[in-house]
Amino acid sequence: MNIKLLLSASLLTTALIPAIAPQARTLIQNKGSDTLVNVAQAWAEAYPEVNPEVAVAVSGGGSGTGIAAMINGTVDIANASRKMKDKEIKLAEEHGQNPVEHVVGYDALAVFINKNNPIESMTFEELKNIFGRDPKVKKWSDMGITVPGCKDEIVVVSRQNNSGTYAYFKETILGKGGKYRQGTLDMQGSKDVVDLVEKTPCAIGYSGLAYATEHVKMVCVATTGAEDCVSPSVATASDRSYPIARPLFMYTNGEPQGAIKEYLDWILSDAGQCILLKKGYAPVSDVTCE
Repeated sequence: MNIKLLLSASLLTTALIPAIAPQARTLIQNKGSDTLVNVAQAWAEAYPEVNPEVAVAVSGGGSGTGIAAMINGTVDIANASRKMKDKEIKLAEEHGQNPVEHVVGYDALAVFINKNNPIESMTFEELKNIFGRDPKVKKWSDMGITVPGCKDEIVVVSRQNNSGTYAYFKETILGKGGKYRQGTLDMQGSKDVVDLVEKTPCAIGYSGLAYATEHVKMVCVATTGAEDCVSPSVATASDRSYPIARPLFMYTNGEPQGAIKEYLDWILSDAGQCILLKKGYAPVSDVTCE
């Protein structure tokens, strides 16, 4: 047999063997709350050890951004640090979506002040007088204190209005129909709030407990002056004794099925909840961690 004939036979045999392509991984799109983004990324990074055939793509942008993506049908799971509003649920249904809520943990929404600020505790009314529209308290001296390194004018640090943290603090502290004061410094992320408070002696801001560092101070909070204040912690978020504790949500389109259900089940298992606990959030139930 000549060489040309041998080569032709070899090429024909190769052509008849089907190409063996690597199996495609299932991709879960997960988007939303900046409060949840750190733990969501930790879950996504750990999950391939549980199921290497599933990859989870996580991005932040705020609860409103995640919910908007859920409404538009462009994500599998929307993260939110607040409940969906009735108008959002209605809009989702108009777009053929059926949002289903899953509580995946609890968070203490902490009030941060500069480490040199002598304040130890505050009431809802005092916070409202600082953060609310037409504020009654504009200077730290209005509260009878002096902050080292501060020229007295309070620097109020908030979040952008697509943030669930922004919405929850507004609802809880400013009340129904309440509005933030004008001139707040609105940060894109939770970490940005803490970083600014650390570097600004006059500042006060709010953010999730998980973003606390040793370089800032957390205020003990009381609902009224007649009650004892409670410090934010995983324990006080778990038992909801901290007055600005809140649930953390993941939303799916309809009851989760297949890979999405398996992923959410794992998040709610001891393994997933221990990752949440390690990141500074409170689990949905008692867990046993190594």
